[in-house]
Amino acid sequence: MFGAGAMTNSIDEIRETEMMFVIGSNTSEAHPIIAMEMKRAVKNGSRLVVADPREIWMAEVAERHLQLKPGTDVWLLNAMAHVIIKEDLVDHEFIKNHTEHFADVVEAVKEYTPEAAEKITGVAADDIKHVARLYATTEKAGVYYTLGITEHTHGTDNVYCLANLVAMTGHLGKRSAGMNPLRGQNNVQGANDAGATPVFYPGYQNVEDEQVRKKFENAWGVELSPHNGLNLNVMMKSLQKGEIRGLYVMGEDIVISEPNVGKVEKGLNEHCDFLICQEIFHNVTTSFADVVFPGACFAEKDGVFTNSDRRVQRVRKAVDPPGNAKADWEILCEFARASGYDMPHYASPAEVYDEMAALTPKVAGISHKRLEGNIGGLHWPCPEPDHPGTPTLHTDGPLIGKVQFQAVAYRPSAELPDVEYPLVLSTGRTLYHYNAATQTRRDPGPVAKQRQNFIEVHRRDAKKLGVAHGQMVKVVSRRGAVEAEIWVSPRVRPGCTWMPMHFAEARANILTNDAGDPVTQTGEYKVCAVRIEQL
Repeated sequence: MFGAGAMTNSIDEIRETEMMFVIGSNTSEAHPIIAMEMKRAVKNGSRLVVADPREIWMAEVAERHLQLKPGTDVWLLNAMAHVIIKEDLVDHEFIKNHTEHFADVVEAVKEYTPEAAEKITGVAADDIKHVARLYATTEKAGVYYTLGITEHTHGTDNVYCLANLVAMTGHLGKRSAGMNPLRGQNNVQGANDAGATPVFYPGYQNVEDEQVRKKFENAWGVELSPHNGLNLNVMMKSLQKGEIRGLYVMGEDIVISEPNVGKVEKGLNEHCDFLICQEIFHNVTTSFADVVFPGACFAEKDGVFTNSDRRVQRVRKAVDPPGNAKADWEILCEFARASGYDMPHYASPAEVYDEMAALTPKVAGISHKRLEGNIGGLHWPCPEPDHPGTPTLHTDGPLIGKVQFQAVAYRPSAELPDVEYPLVLSTGRTLYHYNAATQTRRDPGPVAKQRQNFIEVHRRDAKKLGVAHGQMVKVVSRRGAVEAEIWVSPRVRPGCTWMPMHFAEARANILTNDAGDPVTQTGEYKVCAVRIEQL
């Protein structure tokens, strides 16, 4: 709705916010630098509200913590919209000039009263009203979210609801406001910007747009498919069915990170005829590989990274890669030529990037040469060489057309607790390890902090189960079982549990549900039903 999954505002602007609504983001542990900016803003007087099923560290400095039940975000957000509309706290001028279909949302949220929401979400009606009023009446109010919003079978609906709140209050196109998805991995924004997605060429140019496709066919000298490709979750399911027979996996440990990973492992064993991994270290997935290409790490190559806030920055080689390792672009070019494509012999990553920029209006004004003298980088859109970049999107109204309000109805998560599996499990990351922990578990410091997998449970549930803090247990879902250490924790709600995804010997994603969102197909990492058994 607001710009291809990118932050509408820059990280610098967080310091000037007057109110921050952080939902589905364990910011202190998953984005510690951004969390520092948020804490600095709170110290300067900004008011922070956190909505999360766990009492994350950010909740300790928040004015309110809305500890909703997992998977009930639509109810919470629609109830906030209900209050804002009922009390006429909407920005009529913004809605009139820059949006369409607001009436659909007005009708859709009529039944989502705070009192009804309290029964579904577990969040007090008065808290919902307070936060809705605070958000709507604060000039510089920003929304910040991440995977706790998107990793659901209704993740797209969650995002639509947030976008509705931003649009109805006019918190768009202003400094220190907007709607800000925090990217979960280094340069994942840059990877998407460069076209590492099955539905876009670089710069979010649609694969199915014939004019766009012809432009890239002429530039690359090949015929391109007129159809969208498969996203990751669909690819993994196609692998399990034997519809995909080969994979090229680059910088990803899919046998740890994918939901319902037991099926992925089975697909690799039974159906994958050829697997290439491009990595800096061996990991669980490389043990299935036919070929491993040794890549260079960030300090061993030149190029650009793009931050969460669309900031393109130069990265400079500090040391040579070891052995036969090469920069990723060099490996990909050599592989393409060996596969029969006449890939140009680029002299440097600058030539690769500048070729892409010439085909991509959003970054056409950004070149390696221009970035050399710009320590802070440049934010896209930056369409011309003399353009200053765009730290804040939509300052002159939405970039393309008008904001489309989306009426959303609540849908429960794909798998809810029952007698056999009475607990809800959510998964995530911790401060001490990074994603599949391919790097962090090689260092004694993080390992000393967290040596093995654990599961947080509420003391009431621990008492019912007859388990004690520090005890090893078996955690079982409909998809598999893992062993983990019990952490009796005040951070989770009764009936809810939480587990990190970092540990190869006890993979949380053996348990998780690969049921996908109907639009994005993102798996439901944040809600699945489990039981805990004593060993």
